[in-house]
Amino acid sequence: MTVALTRADASTRGEPFNLARACLETHAADPHTAPRLAFSFVDGERVQRWSYAEAWATVERTARTLLAAGLAPGDRLVILLPHSPAYAFAFFGAVAAGLVPVPASPQLTAAEAAFVAADAEAAALLTTRDRDLDATLPAHCRVLHPDALDAPPASRPPLPTTYAEDAAYLQYTSGTTARPKGVLHAHRVLRGRAPMHGDAWQALRPDDVTLHAGALNWSYTLGVGLMDPWSVGAHAVLVAAGLDPAAWPPLLARERVTVFAAVPTVFRQLLKYGRPEDADLSALRHGLCAGEPLPPAVAAEWRARAGSELYESLGMTEVSTYVSSGPAVPPRPGSPGHAQPGRRVAVLADDPTAPDDPLPPGVAGLLAVHRSDPGLMLGYWRRPDEEAAVLRGEWVVGGDRATIDADGYVWFQGRADD
Repeated sequence: MTVALTRADASTRGEPFNLARACLETHAADPHTAPRLAFSFVDGERVQRWSYAEAWATVERTARTLLAAGLAPGDRLVILLPHSPAYAFAFFGAVAAGLVPVPASPQLTAAEAAFVAADAEAAALLTTRDRDLDATLPAHCRVLHPDALDAPPASRPPLPTTYAEDAAYLQYTSGTTARPKGVLHAHRVLRGRAPMHGDAWQALRPDDVTLHAGALNWSYTLGVGLMDPWSVGAHAVLVAAGLDPAAWPPLLARERVTVFAAVPTVFRQLLKYGRPEDADLSALRHGLCAGEPLPPAVAAEWRARAGSELYESLGMTEVSTYVSSGPAVPPRPGSPGHAQPGRRVAVLADDPTAPDDPLPPGVAGLLAVHRSDPGLMLGYWRRPDEEAAVLRGEWVVGGDRATIDADGYVWFQGRADD
């Protein structure tokens, strides 16, 4: 694997830093924040809750159990579980153990799971006992089951020291080719998410109750649903799959949610089948949208019926969101906003042989992020040609075409690689 996308000043592994420990252990170790709610999972009438102390204890136990099972720091662990608390604790436990979790969709077929395990050179795959994958997985990948992580290990192997530039997790995306490619992120990605927390998009506070509507195999859910609220000491709520769209408003009211994150489709379905105007949404400050363009009509209807604003964002798996609207960036219908504070965003010519100078306002081209962005991936896993294709001098280009106006607002012009 190449690491061409590592930050230019990261010639070493950087300072000691672990994404999972920064999210949870920091708050669990503080007697003032340890008893505060960190995580709730809603499954119909059943609601499971964990304080910061309890969430970290579960993650730490999972980490030590994985190490006691013979996995070593740096090993890839494919997580192929249903959307559940077990998925969340397995992911963060693996990160705390210095492993490199590979979050995967539970809907993968046996052949697709085998491809991911082989491509990632995974040492193990974590799945439920009803998935019989042994015959399809490569010989180097053994199968683990989540119930084996529930009991404290017989030994207590120490948690390793990880560093900011070490690999933290490997996220597969379909990309622009027929085969998925892995996006490798470093532990520092947590710090790279900090520009999202402010008034340019999320406006997160320690007393917030956030609710994300997505599944945990998606980087949007792992990041906005868990990493971001935990970074600031807030209470993160997730919901089991299959919730009726009409049930969202009563759930938001019952949990006193202050920030609700989803794809625009969820908001559209909620408005079609639910009645937000009948629910007590007085705690809700705003909603967050990502994953697809937000239709202006949906934003206007939400504002009229739910009484709060929807703030959109644009991003990619390689760097997460980097363009957004928020309390300090007034939404403009049809635009996802402008570059978050501290991020350098530009539009480059479509022609890869053209100069790498940013195009002037209003001229369409490929949307690009500067390679100095701390949230940028380490690189594509075993895809040197595809990695080289996204490098344009000091910039990294995705597949989004856009213009940037004189006020800095980005206007999406479609995909260049559909």
